[in-house]
Amino acid sequence: MDMSNIGVAIAAPSGYAPDLSSYVRGIERLRAAGCTVREYYDPDKKHERFGGTDEERVRALHKAAEDPDVQVILALRGGYGMSRILPALDMKLLATSGKLFVGHSDFTALHMALLAEGGTPSFAGPMVCIDFSRDDPSDFTLDHFWRCVRGPSHTIAFEAEGNPELDVSGALWGGNLTMLTHLIGTPYLQRINGGILFIEDVNEHPYRIERMLLQMQYAGLLDQKAVVFGDFSSYTLTEYDNGYTFASMLAYLRARLGVPVLTGLPFGHVREKATLVVGSQARLRSDGRHCSLTMSAYPCLGG
Repeated sequence: MDMSNIGVAIAAPSGYAPDLSSYVRGIERLRAAGCTVREYYDPDKKHERFGGTDEERVRALHKAAEDPDVQVILALRGGYGMSRILPALDMKLLATSGKLFVGHSDFTALHMALLAEGGTPSFAGPMVCIDFSRDDPSDFTLDHFWRCVRGPSHTIAFEAEGNPELDVSGALWGGNLTMLTHLIGTPYLQRINGGILFIEDVNEHPYRIERMLLQMQYAGLLDQKAVVFGDFSSYTLTEYDNGYTFASMLAYLRARLGVPVLTGLPFGHVREKATLVVGSQARLRSDGRHCSLTMSAYPCLGG
């Protein structure tokens, strides 16, 4: 898809690029798509496990938001680090900048903070590392991303056995489950009732997924039209689990939470991921197996 004359700023509010050649490949892939790339990340300024000191990472986000030639601010990667800088960010500046903020994983904290600041939508989607920097990038991931940010609406189709039948609408919100529970009780997590919550995570055992969702329920955050599971992978079951699997955890939550729970959403720490607009208006439909999620009423490159 030709993205000529689209200004993309690269910022690293969390981790740094562990492989310089991979980072360069990601930048080259953006330029090959026609984008004008502005780098607000300096690979030589990594600090500990972060893409710069806290002050440098804050300054980079602010400068990217103020750059008149930038329409999209794309996260370098996730990891950890956004939590450290949330209080130092000029959230009003970011929320009113008109930029499309894109990332996932640790970037969930900024998605939710932007939503809490002024209802500003943002994009849970690919990052430079590793979505744009792969040797074999996913056509599914990149095509869905460009189509979504082009707007003004975008639909994702997916399927999974055992989903409930439903047709609901509401505000779409969510992201990385660990980050969402991390924000409970802070000013960065807006209480959204009657919405559609999507979640994903990686390296989290099923009991920890259950525990985090129960925490959200106890905090009064699961008054939703539906909860949609993206990818949950890279965990290890042991003999001690004694039959406690992802499937048994899911069955327990479906009986316990009092809200429809769906699976199969192509989103998370996986090669093929859809782009989801946090803060958009969404309609979720399911016939019990085939599902669709349509997002609308969000800022986009198309106006």
